[in-house]
Amino acid sequence: MGSDRTAVGAAPSVDVLVLNYNGRAWLEACFSSLRQTDYPNYRVVLVDNASTDDSVPFTQAHFPEVAIFQTGANAGFSRAYNMAVAASAADYVVLLNNDVKVTPGWLKPQIDYLERHPQVAAVQPKVRSMQNPAYFEYAGASGGFMDVYGFPFLRGRVFDTIEEDRGQYDDVVPVVWTTGAALTARRSAYLDVNGMDEDFVHHMEEIDMCWRWLLLGYELAVVPAAVIYHHAGATISPNSYRKVYWNHRNSVFMLLKNYGAGSLWRYLPGRLGLDVMVTGWALTRGELFRMRAVVAAWAWIVGHLRLIRRKRKVVQQRRKAPEKAILRRLYPKSIALQYFLRGRKTYQALMNALHS
Repeated sequence: MGSDRTAVGAAPSVDVLVLNYNGRAWLEACFSSLRQTDYPNYRVVLVDNASTDDSVPFTQAHFPEVAIFQTGANAGFSRAYNMAVAASAADYVVLLNNDVKVTPGWLKPQIDYLERHPQVAAVQPKVRSMQNPAYFEYAGASGGFMDVYGFPFLRGRVFDTIEEDRGQYDDVVPVVWTTGAALTARRSAYLDVNGMDEDFVHHMEEIDMCWRWLLLGYELAVVPAAVIYHHAGATISPNSYRKVYWNHRNSVFMLLKNYGAGSLWRYLPGRLGLDVMVTGWALTRGELFRMRAVVAAWAWIVGHLRLIRRKRKVVQQRRKAPEKAILRRLYPKSIALQYFLRGRKTYQALMNALHS
């Protein structure tokens, strides 16, 4: 492993970029599993966001084959990865969380698929839970999708319902987004969309990037033959003010940037109505943190319309895919209403609802 593998055979080169900030507790398990990777031409890189713990010296002492890329400051998720990808010379880059364990065969099926399908910008593996290995993991499962109102879901996870992995989602399928916990991308495609939007700060940056890939005519897929394990909620608790704020803020931000004008006028009022319902529901349950988070998210949107307008102009000027092609990929109903009012709590139940 490491730079000494770059000349092996004709296998495309891969940089596995492991983002880290004070994550020393996760690194031993992550790097130990990466050592077992059976792909012949990869390099592991610790992308360190100016950790104040012993992450870097620990890695240098115990995993000397791992390259170190230091951002110089706590640059956040998007900026750190943008810097690391720009500095890479590999054919492919993997954005990998430090709270992940991989299986030996996790990388090769993904690179093989990308090599066979040149229009595919990125893929993801199947992601299982580290805490409950028989179940899918919240952030990745078996491929990401989204409804027309900007609510994401996955094959294997819809809101808080996480399915057991019984092989029901083992087929390779096109997806709307690939998880940022383990995203394998063509470096050229990453640079083509100028990477992730650094104004997202936390959460959904990869979904926004994937949407922009689709707008440029790229494809995305999940390759379930590749399997990794991810520790759910290791960065930010799924039920916290911060999580709710960033998810609501960034999903609306993403809609405003990426939708065509007709779709924006059609679906944005419905999204606002759904968020009003969320605040009312949170109030009745005494979850004031959730209500405050949603209100704060919309306040940020209103206060940054000039920034959003500028970014939207850039995206819309570059787009190649017609809006109909994007809408065909999105779930045409509100998954929130389907889930909470209709009791359709799995990916398959949501799909069945389209034919009922």
